[in-house]
Amino acid sequence: MRRISHSWLWAMMATMLLAGVAQAADLEVTEAKVSLLPGASPSAGYFNLHNTGDEPVTLVGAESPAFDQVHMHLSMDKDGVASMQMVHELELAPGETIKFAPKGYHLMLMNRNQPLAIGDEVEIVLQFAGEEPLPVNFDVVSPVSM
Repeated sequence: MRRISHSWLWAMMATMLLAGVAQAADLEVTEAKVSLLPGASPSAGYFNLHNTGDEPVTLVGAESPAFDQVHMHLSMDKDGVASMQMVHELELAPGETIKFAPKGYHLMLMNRNQPLAIGDEVEIVLQFAGEEPLPVNFDVVSPVSM
């Protein structure tokens, strides 16, 4: 009985420490949020992606059962004109972190397949060249909180 309770205690502590963090072999995702716009407007996915390994890793896309389409984009402002450019891949060097944040890299989430509300969680699966996909739970938040 004592051995079971210690195992349970360690499992609970590990769960608490990893709350809000998704990890694959050499990847760590933190601060995963979906900015939910009203109606049928596209949403945006933001997160930090850190390569903890010794080799470069290439992010090549994402998908989600909650959306028909998920694309990686980069927002830019050139001479006062805002625009977005589709990004097909992002390479992370060992030890590098890429931030997906407003006015920068983001996931464009289009055509919702299910109703979403502030406070929900939605799964988005990050895809990498030559690596296993990484499912991440994103918190659904208001755009004003970003």
